[in-house]
Amino acid sequence: MGLQQFEQRIERLFEGAFSKALRGGLQPVEIGRRLTREMDLMRRVGVRGLISPNVFAVTLSAADAARFESFLDALARELGDAAREHARTEGYEFIGPVEVEIQSDASLKAGRYTVRAQIREGALGLPAASLILPDGSRIGLESEPVVIGRMPECTVVLNDANVSRRHAEVKRQGSDVVVVDLQSTNGTRVNGLPIRERVLADGDDITVGTTILRFQTS
Repeated sequence: MGLQQFEQRIERLFEGAFSKALRGGLQPVEIGRRLTREMDLMRRVGVRGLISPNVFAVTLSAADAARFESFLDALARELGDAAREHARTEGYEFIGPVEVEIQSDASLKAGRYTVRAQIREGALGLPAASLILPDGSRIGLESEPVVIGRMPECTVVLNDANVSRRHAEVKRQGSDVVVVDLQSTNGTRVNGLPIRERVLADGDDITVGTTILRFQTS
């Protein structure tokens, strides 16, 4: 099921404008299949469950790198997001942020490519965790709390009249991540339920005002 979702995501990305450039030859979905296979092959048992590789180096032939040149960044980003989806579906944990690097090798023939995967701990030795903002951007959660509100000094500044100046914060608490309401006017909700403080789980939705942010550990 996870691989199928991965393929559907990659296929959706490259429909339309990109499809003409990718007729024939190496297809992004092939890279996706290899990447997920590497995740499955290199998973290992950790303290809290199965740990998956989180750093991937994709090497393309010079010819294929040229074909993909105008959307290499988009491909790397979507491969990273799809890897997170695969991990979430399979119940894998990451011990550091997901990174995908795409490079080229002139010695490879067109259609040939390699995917190298490794498990790399985060810089501070903390499990991977991040907030997904409404525009799709991602903020990694490190040792410092992430403050959400309307003040320019907040980590996440929201232009939402229903959000307080300092509305809520998301912070590490041992091996957990918690969201704390900062006595906001309209309150903070997790998955629709009002909270004062709550330990977050992968996929939880945090609502502040009318804005929804998603918490992910994968």
